[in-house]
Amino acid sequence: MTASTLSDSIDILHVSKRYAQQGGAPLAVLDDISLRVRAGEFVSVLGSSGCGKSTLLRLIAGLDTDYSGDIVVAGDKVRDTSLERGIVFQDHRLFPWLTASQNILAALRNAPLSAREKREAVAEHIALVGLKGFENAYPHQLSGGMAQRVAIARGLVNRPRVLLLDEPFGALDALTRGRLQNELQRIWEHERITMILVTHDVDEALYLGERVVTMAPRPGRIKRIVDVALPRPRERNDPRFIRLRDEVLADFADQDGTRREAREDRDDDRPNGGTRVPVASPPITEWRLAW
Repeated sequence: MTASTLSDSIDILHVSKRYAQQGGAPLAVLDDISLRVRAGEFVSVLGSSGCGKSTLLRLIAGLDTDYSGDIVVAGDKVRDTSLERGIVFQDHRLFPWLTASQNILAALRNAPLSAREKREAVAEHIALVGLKGFENAYPHQLSGGMAQRVAIARGLVNRPRVLLLDEPFGALDALTRGRLQNELQRIWEHERITMILVTHDVDEALYLGERVVTMAPRPGRIKRIVDVALPRPRERNDPRFIRLRDEVLADFADQDGTRREAREDRDDDRPNGGTRVPVASPPITEWRLAW
């Protein structure tokens, strides 16, 4: 590995996170997370709800700095948000009073570019996500999938080193989700920036990621890292893909029938065969928490 590659990597070093609770001991959400993400790599972080994967993404983004350990991006410790790190959420979070182009342009507010350069960057990214002809459409005039394309363009327009994706397709129907997975793969192959995807969909994690980091819950910790050595474009009905999916699902099997439930979930009517990580019901005292 070259010095340049090392300097452009994301290094998560012994990161732990706890939330204060009224009248009780702090709640451990992440426990001693260490991971290196190489420059230009696509990594999927997979786990059930409550395992802290979205919290980890927020720490990398700099949206929360109250944790122990270090997160280093391109040689610099993360202390705040930065244009070097774009983020896309499950909800597109577009400004309803702005058009698609204006929403993307809003991300360039603090960029050191001229007005002409900003217009060119917006046009380029509208084309990149396949929305030519919809530049002047407002969010309510766009489908959910189109709105997420705008959100992805907004996350990319500053040319960040890293794009963080927090279950960006979770609220979409299966057909739209499959199309946008293909679109995201195409964008990654074109742009070759580092992408970290948080998901609880096993198929999505394997279809997109070069590596899949599986997380165990409460407190969140890395259970295993799986190399996805399958050629692209990947086929979900490829026996190698199915074998790897079953292997990853086995990580989440427990004694109360999780494996059986996962198999039943896989056999439903989702066109893309999406297999979600089975979710164990948390204790009622944890229902109010959302990380």
